[in-house]
Amino acid sequence: MAAARPAREAVLHAADDLLVARGYAGVTMEGIAKAAGVAKQTVYRWWSSKVDVLMDVFLEDAACQLDPPDLGGLEADLRHHLSATAQFLAADDAGAVFRALIGQSQHDGQLADDFRGRYLREQQARDQIPIARAVARGELPADVDVAHVAEQLVAPLYYRVIVTGETVDAAFVDRIVEDFLRRRE
Repeated sequence: MAAARPAREAVLHAADDLLVARGYAGVTMEGIAKAAGVAKQTVYRWWSSKVDVLMDVFLEDAACQLDPPDLGGLEADLRHHLSATAQFLAADDAGAVFRALIGQSQHDGQLADDFRGRYLREQQARDQIPIARAVARGELPADVDVAHVAEQLVAPLYYRVIVTGETVDAAFVDRIVEDFLRRRE
């Protein structure tokens, strides 16, 4: 099984690179196999479609890049987490995968359910970590609705990335954090 790991990683990297270079329509299972330097049946051994490959690419990237560190305070934690999330969704290669999966899920109910089940629930839990830490440190009241607060903070990022296409730069993240902190005073 250890020998399979490099091939699997090569497939994931190839799929990511192809999506960024060619767009969703330009990604095929054959193209992924060729770019990864593996046989097409190797790709099909692990995934039944390009959507499945891209989902795994995205989930691995999210798990690695979006786990919020504890920086010791609510403001620093929020700025870091929201900035990392904005970068991930809008600028990194993972953002291209995210937008492709969101677009495809509008036409594929099974993908939409899979995306919500495999990504969204885990990401919601990650988004709640800075808020839960602030509650534990006494920076926020114990009765705060952690899930609701996290949703309010990240929703503008997703709205801009998915709906308006406006930038989600540091100034935008700063406004979100400052508005939240001001409402808490």
